[in-house]
Amino acid sequence: MGQIKVTKCDIDGLVVIEPTVHGDERGYFMETYSQRDMAEAGLNMVFVQDNQSRSAKGVLRGLHFQKNYPQGKLVRVIKGKVFDVAVDLRKGSKTYGKWYGVELSEENKKQFYIPEGFAHGFLVLSDVAEFCYKCTDFYHPNDEGGLAWNDPDINIKWPEVVGEYGGSASAEGYALEDGTKLNLSEKDQKWSRLKDLNIL
Repeated sequence: MGQIKVTKCDIDGLVVIEPTVHGDERGYFMETYSQRDMAEAGLNMVFVQDNQSRSAKGVLRGLHFQKNYPQGKLVRVIKGKVFDVAVDLRKGSKTYGKWYGVELSEENKKQFYIPEGFAHGFLVLSDVAEFCYKCTDFYHPNDEGGLAWNDPDINIKWPEVVGEYGGSASAEGYALEDGTKLNLSEKDQKWSRLKDLNIL
């Protein structure tokens, strides 16, 4: 191995991956994905699709999952900074309903692997963020599920977010500490709480 550093998280299945970065006065080079290195680390997932998004500060995307065709995701940030979160939705898991978050940025170059059976979302903390991820299954538009980003039973500690839970996933009344309003899609403001879902 040697090309990547893999750190297991508090929730089984989640890992943070740090690539080896080769840099000098010209800039840097790194391998962003090597199947060989991943296999040597015991990570044998097969990816079938790559996605990329661009979001402004204060945008919160999530929490998303696919119900019948769950996706594993290897996520990273190539511009800016986000706080990335996974919530365990695996029935029978000892950490069901628990969350784990990690800061991903163009500076730290960390990657976060989220296996099938988790809800996923992220909050943009920089002026803009470009977010890339590899998926183990294709996107199925009629299979999408979601979870309220601010479910008090899960109690995700989103950094820099101020506001009080008003009984729904609405972004109304929430902002970042610098006054930037939290920005969620209409769909993401309508997801239910974990206790109200019958999933996976």
